[in-house]
Amino acid sequence: MWTCPKCGREFKRTNQGHYCGKAPESVDEYIELQAAEAQAYITELRKLIARCVPDVKERIAWSMPFFEKDNCSISFAVCKNHISLYIDQTIIEKMKPQLNEFAINKNAIYPTYDKALPIHVIEDIVKQCFESVRYLNL
Repeated sequence: MWTCPKCGREFKRTNQGHYCGKAPESVDEYIELQAAEAQAYITELRKLIARCVPDVKERIAWSMPFFEKDNCSISFAVCKNHISLYIDQTIIEKMKPQLNEFAINKNAIYPTYDKALPIHVIEDIVKQCFESVRYLNL
């Protein structure tokens, strides 16, 4: 067990990422709470999602930005050296050949701050996610 020295919460993993205290209430507040290098990165990511998916709804869920429309969702969390971008695992499997520059997990990709945000790859991911749901709902 690891105990956060700031808030006293206990976690199974050492240095577990979390919010000490009250979680942000809006995506704007979430962005303001981040380090300067992360703010520019996630602001660009937020704009990209909004541009690719008109009328997407944004909110905070699990203390991170959460974007949803038509039963599809994308969320992200700021980490020390990267962003964790959470998407449907079927999209990750489908796009694996395009994701070789990222560390990936079954439901997340991890773009790092030391590289520019890969706009075209992220656009494809966002579009694939929301288009796949549209076809399932027909």
